[in-house]
Amino acid sequence: QVQLVESGGGLVQPGESLRLSCGASGSKLDNYNIGWFRRPPGKAREGVSCISSSGGSTKYADSVKGRFTISRDNARNAVYLQMNKLKPEDTAVYYCVTLPFLEECALSGPFGSWGQGTQVTVAA
Repeated sequence: QVQLVESGGGLVQPGESLRLSCGASGSKLDNYNIGWFRRPPGKAREGVSCISSSGGSTKYADSVKGRFTISRDNARNAVYLQMNKLKPEDTAVYYCVTLPFLEECALSGPFGSWGQGTQVTVAA
């Protein structure tokens, strides 16, 4: 079973950027659609973005459209989430997860393997 590991989180000021990475061990990520989800403090988990196994399909939550970009490098066995123009409301623990294998990715389950999460804090 694939094991996912997120990295790249940190503390930044509003307007700054971060790039999150999702790596894997035990399997090749190019077999999977991958999603990024986040859990803001005191709130429910929410879908952020997803990408199909080929990279040909991507989706974004309305709250991050135009600011976040998901991509993948199957040769490096990694999926990335470039986050620009960060806002305080982007503060959350960010997780990557394997998603159902569909031609178009979807931010819905059934979910496969989750990573342990990486903390993103946006504050002045």
